[in-house]
Amino acid sequence: MPIITPLTKLLNIRIPVVQGGMQWVGLPKLVAAVSNAGGLGIITALTQPNPAALRNAIKETRTLTSKPFGVNITLLPSINPPDYAGYARAAVEEGVKIFETAGNSPGELIKYFKSNGCVVIHKCTTIRHAQSAAKLGVDVLSIDGFECAGHPGEQDIGGLVLLARAAQDLKVPYLASGGIADARGVAAALALGASGVNMGTRFMCTVESPIHENIKKTIVKSSEQDTVHIFRTLHNTARVFKNKVSLEVVSIERRPGGAKFEDVRELVSGQRGRLVYETGDPDAGIWSAGIAVGLINDIPTCEDLLRTIEKGVEDVITNLNTVVVKSKL
Repeated sequence: MPIITPLTKLLNIRIPVVQGGMQWVGLPKLVAAVSNAGGLGIITALTQPNPAALRNAIKETRTLTSKPFGVNITLLPSINPPDYAGYARAAVEEGVKIFETAGNSPGELIKYFKSNGCVVIHKCTTIRHAQSAAKLGVDVLSIDGFECAGHPGEQDIGGLVLLARAAQDLKVPYLASGGIADARGVAAALALGASGVNMGTRFMCTVESPIHENIKKTIVKSSEQDTVHIFRTLHNTARVFKNKVSLEVVSIERRPGGAKFEDVRELVSGQRGRLVYETGDPDAGIWSAGIAVGLINDIPTCEDLLRTIEKGVEDVITNLNTVVVKSKL
């Protein structure tokens, strides 16, 4: 039976699963595979070196799928900010109608996308920020719990409570994000009021994922204890894979007197992180991973993964009916 939610109807997808926009990972082959399998694939704009390259990535994705897909634009603190407006304009001009935004002060981007008839999904880590984004006119909110890879915010609120709070206070449909990698997680998210889920780490470990095979095998061998938070003392917390580099960053942060970003800049370089995915060396740099690594035991195709999740969600919901005792009166 199909899983029908406000998200599947809004995005015209079969399965309420969105592939998170991941730096160096959200490339055309993976994006198309997710969309072809019934979910929503997301191109990561800032993985492309410039807006012209993003145009080419969008065109390439269109040669691989006729299904809906989106583009992620994440607003990052930077001395020399990327050409966010240029990326946004390039994607809109190429006909993209679904966007995932994240980061601080997304108002201008959201306004631009909405003025061009686009659907906007915005990622938040607190209910307060979600309510602010809803006022800006976003169509869907992605609620990131403390379990997520990347930046979980500074409040340390797990998904179980955060999603239930979202059900109480939000009028806009929302996705559950963080710690979800299988059918049980998707079913639980739906029970908590979400219209679907956002999965990042799980899609990193698929056949179509562009990262090195050795990193996929590293994820499979890992447990939920194999991630760590960096930048805690800098109030810019990020969950990453626990390796030699991330543990060195944590050690520097714990020094008497603390640390400044300059003290760890070289260790956390994005180019070093990219080498992890290209060379297969898990200790080459910092790389994002959620605690969902503890749930990942294989490297399926996106088609097999989403087919398994779809069937599994149906089974979980059906089995839950057995715990409801119906009155004989």
